[in-house]
Amino acid sequence: MSAAFRLPPFPDLPVVAALPELLAALETNARAVLEAPPGAGKTTVVPLALLAADWRAPAQKILVLEPRQLAARAAAARLAQLLGEPVGRTVGYRVRLDSKVSKDTRIEVITEGILTRMLQDDPALEEVACVVFDEFHERSLNADLGLALALDAQAVLRPELRIVLMSATLEAQRLGQWLPAPVVSSAGFLFPIETQYLDPRRAAALPNKPSERLAELVPAQVREALAAHAGDVLVFLPGVADLQRVGRKLSDSLPPTTDLHLLHGELPLDAQDAALRPAPAGRRKVILATSIAETSLTIEGVRVVIDGGFARVPRFVPRTGFTTLETVPVARASADQRRGRAGRLAPGTCYRLWTEAEQHQLPAHRPPEIHTADLSGLVLELALWGAADPTSLRWLDVPPAAAVAQARELLLRLGALKNEEAGRRNEGVAAGNNFSFLLPTSSLKLTPTPHGRQLAKLGLPPRLGHLVVRGTELGHGPAAAALAALLAERDLLRWATPNDPRPLPPDLRLRLEALASGRAPLPGLALHHATLQRVRDVARHLQSRQGSSKDNALTQSLAAAPVGLLTALAYPDRLAQREAPDRLRLVTGQRVSLKTEDVDPQATFFAVAYLAGTAAAPRATLAAPLDREELETAFVEQILTTDEVRYDPTTQRVAGRRVRRLGALLLSETTIGQPNAALVAQALLGYLQEAGLSKLNWTAGAHQLRQRLEFLHQLVGGEPWPSFGDDALLADLPTWLGPHLAGLKSLDQVQRLDLVEPLLARLPGGWAQRQELDRLAPAALEVPSGSHVTLDYADPTTPVLAVKLQELFGLTETPTVAAGRVPLLLHLLSPGGRPAQVTRDLRSFWEKGYFEVRKDLKGRYPRHPWPDKPMEHIPTKLTKKRLGTS
Repeated sequence: MSAAFRLPPFPDLPVVAALPELLAALETNARAVLEAPPGAGKTTVVPLALLAADWRAPAQKILVLEPRQLAARAAAARLAQLLGEPVGRTVGYRVRLDSKVSKDTRIEVITEGILTRMLQDDPALEEVACVVFDEFHERSLNADLGLALALDAQAVLRPELRIVLMSATLEAQRLGQWLPAPVVSSAGFLFPIETQYLDPRRAAALPNKPSERLAELVPAQVREALAAHAGDVLVFLPGVADLQRVGRKLSDSLPPTTDLHLLHGELPLDAQDAALRPAPAGRRKVILATSIAETSLTIEGVRVVIDGGFARVPRFVPRTGFTTLETVPVARASADQRRGRAGRLAPGTCYRLWTEAEQHQLPAHRPPEIHTADLSGLVLELALWGAADPTSLRWLDVPPAAAVAQARELLLRLGALKNEEAGRRNEGVAAGNNFSFLLPTSSLKLTPTPHGRQLAKLGLPPRLGHLVVRGTELGHGPAAAALAALLAERDLLRWATPNDPRPLPPDLRLRLEALASGRAPLPGLALHHATLQRVRDVARHLQSRQGSSKDNALTQSLAAAPVGLLTALAYPDRLAQREAPDRLRLVTGQRVSLKTEDVDPQATFFAVAYLAGTAAAPRATLAAPLDREELETAFVEQILTTDEVRYDPTTQRVAGRRVRRLGALLLSETTIGQPNAALVAQALLGYLQEAGLSKLNWTAGAHQLRQRLEFLHQLVGGEPWPSFGDDALLADLPTWLGPHLAGLKSLDQVQRLDLVEPLLARLPGGWAQRQELDRLAPAALEVPSGSHVTLDYADPTTPVLAVKLQELFGLTETPTVAAGRVPLLLHLLSPGGRPAQVTRDLRSFWEKGYFEVRKDLKGRYPRHPWPDKPMEHIPTKLTKKRLGTS
């Protein structure tokens, strides 16, 4: 043990027994995994034990990462208490907008994102002896990123840096094999916990919607638990709205000696602390909490846990770029963590508000956040680290390629990254069906720009960082900081009447008005005052980071702020144009619902900040009107002027227009009198591809040629004979028909084209292949009578020769095509031209079938020859009289 630090007496916790093995492992290994179940005391004891290790220099720190601010502050308080010191001396903490550290601090409890900033500022972490990832099983995005960077720093710069992963689940073995690192297991300790499930009959009568289900179940379960058990009650609910809804139902029905507390990450610190403190003597507590209370916290006095069984998780959709919050069933590992809260300090009870059968259907673990999150911040940090390719680092789960590509495109668009190799941009798309101004990012060498470095230091998502920096450069610093703070936190508005089912007004300007005045902007609305204060704190912090602390002119600066323009800076891919009173078209081409009268009934353009609903049916929940001039000035480099020519089926001619577009947004258009000939041809092709091949002039010769070519394609199974089916011809229409449309201006002119030459030109072998076509699939066949009979290739598997049977007299073998490989199907016709027999075996017909046919037809066609020996008779298409026989 280091002589620089004396360990205090440890509390009687199970993890103490595992400390010698853990410390011994770290003497010979730079990495270790500690598996310690809930209640083992790992957060309380391990950092202090590491502080006394011989490999730590006296001035070096132990960093302890916690997934949440509340857990970080609580862990620091508990560690400092064991030392008999105030927080900020030997043990301190740093979280967003709050810190308590000093020059004497040697254990620093931080939230996971802060480690990334520390590594970017000092990649070697010279002042750090060990980084402890507590509750690593939660697999937050920041924890995965921090670990990847720390492992890289350890491998390249600081091989002596210790890294400890602490996990409460059996994933520890997987972690140990992956690192690799020794795995130390600790026993856990929980008092006995009685677990009760929901009665199936009760469950069957409940609403399916989680919010309605919980609003009906939880209040009654809380009252029942208070009556049946001693101690405090901890209730797990998915989101803040659920906490408030249940809280309203409970506020007037709890015993007078019971206090109600809400616990979530957006509460002021004093409200969070009040929920964590033991209840005064003679009183009890009911704590309604989100998943913030799952791990790293021991709430003294809790003897009963009521688990609603749901969690709110973000879901990022790379195809749309939208992140939405979904309420999903809790994972079994999380449910076990929640249950453990009831048995930390005494025997307890856990009520699970789902059936025992449903328990077995829950997923074992929640997916790691890296699989479901927007990765723009991660990709920017990797670029700053010098690892533009995520696969160059070590990941327990590699970031998904689609989300990485989406993040790169956004960062390029924001100017946070640049392409070192070329800096190329593509020309966009005139049709507006896509909104990709950038080349595929997988092939580019991307490096951070000075602007990107600014964004990373703000500690905001890149979109909001871009809003702050660019907004400040445009002279709207206070408004940009305020808007970014608003968008970073939950909505500060609510309906004054509880349980009002209406969606809140989507106008972002109302939020800025409320932020400036501190009052509800419209009758019927009210404020979340805690959120209001937090937004103001974040806004002031952002202003100070930008070098300004002016706060006295907030009302005036927000009133004059171009809210739509500032919003567009953060969400350039969500610029929108009104299509209908209740619908917008985004710059990406996607349509979203929004009653524009709820924002500005006169506006044409909007900037959308938040979307809800589904990817198939999104709706804008926060938006602001955007002036056309502001739009065109801010995005001038992305506006394209193109000539568009379309075929008008009504007039049956092409019409041209010159359009200015920003992605899918149409800014202006004018008519073109004489469109470019190439564009006219493209318009005609576009119409034909939509209307189909039936609009072309399919003469008998062109029709048969296409069938002959398809026959050879199916015969050989492909090259050198390409398919001439509908799908193939439509897909290849520009190649084989396009050159023949030059100079044409109407569909009528197109329909005069003979398609024989365009079809033949599609053959890859030129003149030689045309000759081969005539040899293998001739258009007509000369029969013994001397006639040239057209072949029918309508069925590409069975070419047909339809000929009067008298013209085949003397022929004993069935005619073939494809150099003898395919016998023709003979339709032997009567003198009247009707089928008398169908056969592929001509010899057999003459020997057998012919005499039956002759018996039927000779009386009907007496003028035509019906010889007794057809294989020896002269073939003819003439009557007996003209043939000179009787």
